[in-house]
Amino acid sequence: MEPTNEDYTYRAGDIVYVFYRNPHTQDVANIQEAAVVNNPENPNELAVFLYETYYPLTNEMAVYSTEEEAEQAYHHYFGGI
Repeated sequence: MEPTNEDYTYRAGDIVYVFYRNPHTQDVANIQEAAVVNNPENPNELAVFLYETYYPLTNEMAVYSTEEEAEQAYHHYFGGI
């Protein structure tokens, strides 16, 4: 079974949008484009590849299928871009 996030099923090769916090400035978050890929550590799972790092794709991760959806959520949670 492929992981789902909200009501969308992701597949390897999809481009998604996530919130990324700067590790040097924790109070800054940005919308970042990322790729859905096969998890190299577990081929039966998907991961989000972002900044040369694989993050397991789970329902706990806020992932948006369009940049517009990500911007709306960002504005809602962080007060604007």
